Amino acid sequence: MLKRLITTALALCLFLNIPSFAQSTSAPTRVRGSIEKMDVDSIIFKERRGEILKIALAPNLNITEVFPIKMSEIQENTFIGTATLTNAAGKLEALEVLVFPEAMRGTGEGHYAWDLMPGSMMTNATVSQLKSIGNTRELTLAYKGGSQVVFVPENTPIVTFRPGAPSLLVTQANAILTVIQKDGQPVVTRIVVGKDGFKPPM
Repeated sequence: MLKRLITTALALCLFLNIPSFAQSTSAPTRVRGSIEKMDVDSIIFKERRGEILKIALAPNLNITEVFPIKMSEIQENTFIGTATLTNAAGKLEALEVLVFPEAMRGTGEGHYAWDLMPGSMMTNATVSQLKSIGNTRELTLAYKGGSQVVFVPENTPIVTFRPGAPSLLVTQANAILTVIQKDGQPVVTRIVVGKDGFKPPM
């Protein structure tokens, strides 16, 4: 078992495309899946494609709970993040919407490629205009250097963040790990986790 975990940890380094070991830290990479086991200084994690990974935990590990809220929480001047795909009509359609707490306004602002699924994009921006179309929404999102119009279907997951407790890190909890390379080894610096089986949609 130990040999397998070591092998998969090395595979993780390749999977994450982490830069050369000569570099002390790397840009963060997201790993999605579920928790298998927590130790004092490491996590055993089942990545969404089935790999079992053992990764060290940073001493200052940040735990964030993601939980569902209502569509009505999206208002003009709200700062949001939304993963999107281009639909058959050539318009951006939301896969999820994260309503950022006010203290996180400006986080990751912009429009850029996202790794939720092939072809997905992320837009972190302020809602400058909102149109309600029945139970759906059409959002005009403004960010530094541009804007996007995003259609939000009725069944789109709408979520927000709050500080999380270690008690959320249980077996089979769905989570997203933020992983960096530090001193040649992958290290988890943040865990975004859902409670009672809720799956972070971003």
